[in-house]
Amino acid sequence: MSNASDLAALVEQPFELLQEMERRSRAAHAGQGAAGSGAEWVGVGFRIGEERFVATRDQVREVLMLPDSMTRVPGAKRWLLGIANLRGHLLPLVDVKLLLGSGRTTLRRTTRVISVNHREVPAGLVVDEVAGFRRFMDHEFQDEVAETIVRCDRFLHGAYLRGEESWPVFDLFEFVESNMFLQAAAE
Repeated sequence: MSNASDLAALVEQPFELLQEMERRSRAAHAGQGAAGSGAEWVGVGFRIGEERFVATRDQVREVLMLPDSMTRVPGAKRWLLGIANLRGHLLPLVDVKLLLGSGRTTLRRTTRVISVNHREVPAGLVVDEVAGFRRFMDHEFQDEVAETIVRCDRFLHGAYLRGEESWPVFDLFEFVESNMFLQAAAE
């Protein structure tokens, strides 16, 4: 049985209907759903400007609302928005779009902070929006990535394609370890 009409045929057989639903649920959980067999990759989708990206979920500690207050850092570059106290931890907040040279992120209701799960470089990356978890199958991955408007190509490692949508994989660790990120002092 492979579609909803097959389930409708079992409406008079409740036990068999439940068995079929359980079988499908277990197959989907094991990654054997409609997309076929293969490994599943899970990342966190987000938007910088008008472009979509995805980061591996292991690199994201949590997604936060933009804090109500932050303390500016004297002598810092403009892209370092300030330091915020989030649950008792100081976290530098960085405007990713401004750091990449593509203009300032407009702070809106949808603006979010991605707390990077890096041991040595604590960072809160301010992005336009977070789209939540995105799941892709291995066969949807491609090595080539189209050039981006926000000029982050050197931090991209392939992309997942689903229909007309492309989700480039943004390496957050490589980004926060880069010299351009670590050089926050104004000149």
